[in-house]
Amino acid sequence: MQLLPPVEHFRSSSGVDIYRLPLVLFPNNFSGYAFVLEGAGALTLVDTGSGMGRSNDDLLDGFRQLKENFGCSYTLRDIERVIISHGHIDHFGGLAFVKEHTDAAVGIHELDRRVLTNYEERVIVATKALGIYFERAGINPALRETLFEMYGFAKKHLRSIEVDFSLEDEGIIDGMEFIHTPGHCPGQVCIRLGDVLLSADHVLSRTTPHQSPESITHYMGLDHYADSLRKLLRYQGIRLALGGHEDAIHDLYGRIHAIRASHNRKLDRIRKIMREAGAPMTISQISQAMYPDVEGYHILLAIEEAGAHIEYLYQHGHLTIANLKEFEASPNPAILYELHD
Repeated sequence: MQLLPPVEHFRSSSGVDIYRLPLVLFPNNFSGYAFVLEGAGALTLVDTGSGMGRSNDDLLDGFRQLKENFGCSYTLRDIERVIISHGHIDHFGGLAFVKEHTDAAVGIHELDRRVLTNYEERVIVATKALGIYFERAGINPALRETLFEMYGFAKKHLRSIEVDFSLEDEGIIDGMEFIHTPGHCPGQVCIRLGDVLLSADHVLSRTTPHQSPESITHYMGLDHYADSLRKLLRYQGIRLALGGHEDAIHDLYGRIHAIRASHNRKLDRIRKIMREAGAPMTISQISQAMYPDVEGYHILLAIEEAGAHIEYLYQHGHLTIANLKEFEASPNPAILYELHD
């Protein structure tokens, strides 16, 4: 069993006590955090974990540690407000479990609201869009079926759930300032609490958050993500950022510049791959060249990541479609890209 770090306490310059509760989110030992906010109006829980595996038990254990290690007298039943930072399963999948313990009001940005309130519809629409993307990416039919199975596996245990209010960009509730940062997810928000930022999955301490093409889901894609990074740079005076995964970030601005540099290296890598190939390539071929050793679910992530960067290069005029006549004449052929530097 994976050992988790203990619950940690942080305090913002605005007087909010922030408790970071570690959770194992998926059975492959992928971990992350939920946050309890005390001193920002109603007692607030930010994110709920995935609801899978041991995630719910870890959440309850976090509240046990709050009492034993910090003298907090409340439990999950005392939560009065739940904020979902964005509509990815590892951040909202445990919401139904939380709602079994409390009638707390639930809030999420309006671009992710339907992920919660119309979950079954959203899965169907997203799966359809993903299928179209697979065809255009040039993925062979056998692999497509495998990827669909992996994509849908973690989504089967969820259901639609009501949302009580929407989070607005630059909106302030009880001293919490919400900053809409689309790219990794359409409705993702960061939450500023004085000199502390809950950066969700927008900025992480070690990894560059996963990117997926906007051709699959609106308000995603590298262009939106880059704009959101630049947006955060305008918010000065942030001493500490706490992401939805990984370590605390003590130099948010330096980390943003490092993430931007990482994506530029990926863009350069794609150009290099295509120059060396000397012939037009599909997204699938480029992905295999970029990530030759990935297996399982990471194949899907690699295809999306490569596709997001290829989409960016195409949008910015660095690529052209080599088989344009076939693309015009056929319903949904694999697209062959070539450099146009």
